[in-house]
Amino acid sequence: MNPIEKSFKILYPEKEFNYEPKLRYSGKFNSYNANIRLWKDWLQVNMSKKWKKVDDEIKIGLIQELMNKLFKTKIKTNNIDLYNIFIKKIGTYTEKTKTDPVLEESFNRVNEKYFYGLIDMPNFEWCNSSTRLGSYEFGADTITITKILKGHSDLLDYVMYHEILHKKLKFESKAGKTYHHTSLFRKKEKEFENSEKIEERLKGLRKTFRFRLF
Repeated sequence: MNPIEKSFKILYPEKEFNYEPKLRYSGKFNSYNANIRLWKDWLQVNMSKKWKKVDDEIKIGLIQELMNKLFKTKIKTNNIDLYNIFIKKIGTYTEKTKTDPVLEESFNRVNEKYFYGLIDMPNFEWCNSSTRLGSYEFGADTITITKILKGHSDLLDYVMYHEILHKKLKFESKAGKTYHHTSLFRKKEKEFENSEKIEERLKGLRKTFRFRLF
């Protein structure tokens, strides 16, 4: 049975599967990313090539997570639990191949001051985004920061702190929905020195560059 159809039948046992399933692996995705598309009677899942070697039970969890979003449901399954555990741990085994001296220095400052130097160094990338200040990708264990923050070390460190929190705290899954900015996350975020003043400065950048914060 096609894994898309199998995922659907586990997730929605009372429904008929009336789609033409298509599963494709692409080199255009970042590590362990994927998406789902419904067009007429085609239900297509696209995954990064890294998923080829992953156990089918974990892939089913990924597909079910995508289906929950597509069909606006909040169903929890054992496969989804397996998928979430896999994503939380995969960064530990990801090869570190991307770095940058400025981002590495910022990481080291923040790591030593707020995390006792206990956070393993991830990959680093700059981006030209005008919509996001920073991001953390679990599958690739990569922190990405917008180039607009170059030359603003205190703002850079704050955004770096935010992304390190994502790496440390991971995420929570409840009722088929994933939460990254939990109450614990927001509490820890405020522990950054002068966080309120820095937030105000970032709001100024938001007005200037029309950023969507984080």
